[in-house]
Amino acid sequence: MTDSNALDPEDRKIVTLARSARARNGVPEGAAVRDETGRTYVAGTVALDSLRLSALRTAVAMAVASGAKSLEAAAVVSEAESLPAEDLAAVRDLGGAGTPVLLAGTDGAVRQTLSAG
Repeated sequence: MTDSNALDPEDRKIVTLARSARARNGVPEGAAVRDETGRTYVAGTVALDSLRLSALRTAVAMAVASGAKSLEAAAVVSEAESLPAEDLAAVRDLGGAGTPVLLAGTDGAVRQTLSAG
């Protein structure tokens, strides 16, 4: 487990935003990504009959749709112990293999930092 207070303030911010999205929308996951300009994109899980997207893939899609060219970091708040390969692939596609993905529990404590690669 990573001490959340030891995180860079910008990383702490995306964890907080992801946690807020999860709580506000009552969804299993919340996610936030930060692009190359410092803008953030926040999303929750999408679960429609015709469309299912994880919170992280939704946040990446929002960044792409808004014109982001790259990602600096991503955060997911979830009860899950790991992230699906498809989630990491979406981050890698936009941010590159070295983009850090913070995985936090529902309490906001970062459990692990993954590489998108």
